Amino acid sequence: MIRVNGENLSHRPGMTVRDVLRERNFVFPLLVVSIDGRHVPRAEYDTTVVPDGAEVQVLHLMSGG
Repeated sequence: MIRVNGENLSHRPGMTVRDVLRERNFVFPLLVVSIDGRHVPRAEYDTTVVPDGAEVQVLHLMSGG
């Protein structure tokens, strides 16, 4: 089990950040992701494995003028 923005999500071995985003239907293009307080660069979403028991935070960046 992992927690994504405070909600439980079933974990499976090899689950990546990209998998978590898909399962939670995060489609906004400007996201910031951290795992257990460590920032994950966007270029690493497909290769960063989320460990079982992790706390994942996904934030939407807002822009405007």
